[in-house]
Parts: sequence; structure tokens; C-alpha cells
Amino acid sequence: MEAAQTVQRSTQQSVAKGRSQHIIIPRDVETDIAYLYEVLPQLSQIFRIIDKIGEGTFSSVYLAEAQMTDGSRRMFALKHLIPTSHPVRIAAELQCLTVAGGKENVMGVTYCFRKEHYVVIVMPYMEHQTFVDIVGTLSFEDVRHYIFHLLKALRHIHKFGIIHRDIKPTNFLFNRQKREYALVDFGLAQGTPDTQIELLKGLLSKPKREELIPRKIVSSKHRSVPVRTPLNQRQKAPIESQKPKPPAVSPSLTCNCYMTDRICNICLSRKQQVAPRAGTPGFRAPEVLTKCPNQGTAIDMWSAGVILLSLLSGRYPFFKASDDLIALTQIMTIRGSRETIEAAKTFGKSIVCSRELPRLDLKILCETLRGLRSWDDGLLPAEFQASHNPAEGKQAAGSPLKKHKSSLKSSAELQEMGWDKVPDDVYDLLDKLLDLNPASRITAPVALQHPLFKDMTN
Repeated sequence: MEAAQTVQRSTQQSVAKGRSQHIIIPRDVETDIAYLYEVLPQLSQIFRIIDKIGEGTFSSVYLAEAQMTDGSRRMFALKHLIPTSHPVRIAAELQCLTVAGGKENVMGVTYCFRKEHYVVIVMPYMEHQTFVDIVGTLSFEDVRHYIFHLLKALRHIHKFGIIHRDIKPTNFLFNRQKREYALVDFGLAQGTPDTQIELLKGLLSKPKREELIPRKIVSSKHRSVPVRTPLNQRQKAPIESQKPKPPAVSPSLTCNCYMTDRICNICLSRKQQVAPRAGTPGFRAPEVLTKCPNQGTAIDMWSAGVILLSLLSGRYPFFKASDDLIALTQIMTIRGSRETIEAAKTFGKSIVCSRELPRLDLKILCETLRGLRSWDDGLLPAEFQASHNPAEGKQAAGSPLKKHKSSLKSSAELQEMGWDKVPDDVYDLLDKLLDLNPASRITAPVALQHPLFKDMTN
């Protein structure tokens, strides 16, 4: 105990002399750090927690320093999971880090502390830049290396049957100077049917099978009739059965809203379809947005495509939607409504669109947004003009771009960064990553063999 206190004191002195003296910690962060020491007192015997460096829905991440047995000092990232996280979910995340982590650009795990329902996962700390701060300053070569190493990480975890489900720039750490990369945060991970992660076998991406009532197209004369329980039966029912429930629907009843832009009472009274939708808005694949029950590693590849779209266009976030339907509309704006409708049919979904949206040329789109082409060419639809010119007024709901200050470079800067010599290969890869059909969407191993990476080692 005395030795541990000595380590703590020397660590505090080191931090006071070095990095921490430049950090002004907000009062609320100081309170969080004190609380963490209180609920997990063993942390104070090893670590000096310096600052909070990340916060999400299910966890907070802290920067900490510890003295090693050889006398050196190292920085670590402490991930504090919220106490409401399910024990199986926590154990599954740890198993993903243990089995797949520590190699191929996937973050590993150093240690785990637990007291009662409080859990902290200790990982190596990797210095990195915030994506939003550098997305407009990266050279094309930086982009090529970034997406290559992201694909390597995806190939590695997919080999173990891990679906990450939350691929986005903040979960793929990037040190620009050292060209180091690390895929983090397996808190939402699920398993494929053949996953090698034992604890993910209970967290498969396919939900429990439900009995679905077939839909039929009938005349508008049919209306749903709610089934009422006789009064004497309601009095005898247990308390829990007296909670409000949607009216029951007889399998013989048919509806008249199929393939229309409205929902009838019969369909409103049906059970909601259950399908995994975990992930971050803006990065969810079409099959996630449409509640397809069978989801696989292809959803991670779509998210990688959205990241590449941001890198090539210099716009982040690229998609910004308030709900899944608007998100799907934004995808249609890029990939085309007819193509989206046809792709949805392949995984058993029917989409109705009020007007036809043409498929855009990805090269023209990215070059225009980055400033390599003139907006005056008129090659992009009106939705994009609104994001380019603030004077256009309120942004349309279907516009996929979030309005922000322009970060466009001059022609000379773009040439120096290699953006005037971008090969068509990168747009071909982007097209394959953003394939609307998950069955034909490119996989990570195949993507790494793409001509774009012909001079890079897999």
C-alpha cells in the first residue's frame, strides 16, 4: 500500500511538472474524476487521472498516467462504463478487445477494474487528432492511407465474426504525424452466426423470429375493427394485463395502404418489427434504416464508405438527419431513389418515394464540394446549392450536407495536397462501399485488393 501511494505521489508530481500544468480542468470534470476515485478506489493506487477526453452515451474516457515497474511513465485511456450496462455486454466488449485487439489497427486492452457494478477498462493511450479539425487539411495520400488502414482493421475484426456497428471517425483514432491508427469502442458490437467471440453468440445481429401477418392489397372499403375485451373478463384479468395495449388484429383482416405514402389503422395496430439499429446517425446503412432483420458485416463497410465520402468531399459530417426516414432520403439524394427502391427489394423491403431522385456521379459530387469544380456547372441538384450558398435560406430536409463555414483551399493548395491528381480508382472504391445492396457490397478483404492500394502492403 505504501509503495502504491509512493507511485501515486510521484505520478502526481510528474504530471504537475509536465503535461497537466497546461490543462485547465473544468469543475464538472474534476467532480467526475473524484467520483471515479470514490467508486473504484484501486485506481488511485496506480493512476493519476489527468482529464476527461471523451464522453458518449454508454461511457466516458479519461486520460491517466501511471509509473511502470521499470521507472518509466506511460499514458493510458480509462474507459468508465455506465453502471446500467448489461454485464454480458461489458464482458463481450472486453472479449473483443482481448481476442482481436492489439494488432491490425485494433485497440487492445491492458487491464480491467471492477467493483460491484462499476467497471473501468484500461487501454493504451494513443495521441490523435480530432477528425473534424483535420478533414479539410488532409492530402489525398493521407486519405488513401487512412482508408487503407481502416479497411485492414475491418478485415481483422470481421475475420473473427465481429460486427462493430459503430464505425465512424471518432472510433478510428488517427495520428497524422506518425500515421498510426486504432479502431476503438466495441460497446455496440454484435456477432455473425459463425462468430469466434463466445460472448457475442448471445448478441447476434439477427433478432428473435416474430410471426408476421401477411399484407394484402384490397379496396378502401375495408377498415380495421378493434377487438374489445368483455367487461367481465377485464375485471378478472391480472393487474399487469390492464395496461393499455394496441388493439388486436385478426390475420384475416387486410389493408389498403400497401405501396402508398400513408399508413392505415390495421397496420398501425400491428406489432413493430424488431431489428438491430444500433449505431450513429449519419453512418447507418440502408438495411439498418429500413429495419432489415438480417444484418452482417456489410453495415460496417457502408459506414467506411460514408467516412471516405467525407474525406474525398472535405465535408464532415456529410449526412445529418433527425430521423431514419430523412436519413434514407438523404441517401437517395446521392445514390438515386430508383436504385434505393430496387436494392430494398433484395432484402424484403418496400420503399415509396414521392418523386424520383437521380443518382449522382460521385466524382463530380466530391470534386464540386472540395472546390475542384465550379458550382456554376449546375451538375448538382438544388438540395446541394442550399448547403453551398447560405443566402438560399433554410436547408431542405433531403439535403445530406450540414451547413458550415467553408474550408475550401485555393487551387495552388489543392494541387500541393495532390487533389488535382485523384485517380478514378478511389471513386470506384467509394461506389462499391456505398453499394445499396448489402449482398453485393464490397467486403474488407476484397477492398484491400483494390487497384487503389496496388503499391501498399496488406
